[in-house]
Amino acid sequence: MIPQLVGEVHVVPEFLGNRDPFADPDARALIAGLDMRSDLESLLALYLAGLCGLGCGARQIVRAQQDKGIAVDTIVVSGGAAGSRLVRQVVADMTGLTVAASASPEAVLLGSAMLGSVASGDHADPGEAMQAMSVLGDIHQPQAALAG
Repeated sequence: MIPQLVGEVHVVPEFLGNRDPFADPDARALIAGLDMRSDLESLLALYLAGLCGLGCGARQIVRAQQDKGIAVDTIVVSGGAAGSRLVRQVVADMTGLTVAASASPEAVLLGSAMLGSVASGDHADPGEAMQAMSVLGDIHQPQAALAG
């Protein structure tokens, strides 16, 4: 459904260069396929194309990790845009991976507490602290054939 809504609009959202995985500060953003329409459908197409561009960036990062032998099967997201079910589903579809939301409303603070629990000796390592102190929220499985 998203490809039909987006149509010919493409967004490469590297407005501030590429930090990961290419570390190219000179990379530039691109918005292609815009026309002169100003209706709700064209705004929706641009928004969804932007989300797909972000999903492609996430897919590049995951593939770079996999190329280095890092097994990735789930992406856990929190904060900002990650609060949107649509964003989480698009990232799942674009990466072909499970995307889970953090159940914590303050995931960064929870991460700090986890590190503190390891430093204090309450947990042996960050993995153990994560298992003991965190819970996943909504889980999104890839559904659309967007990843390529």
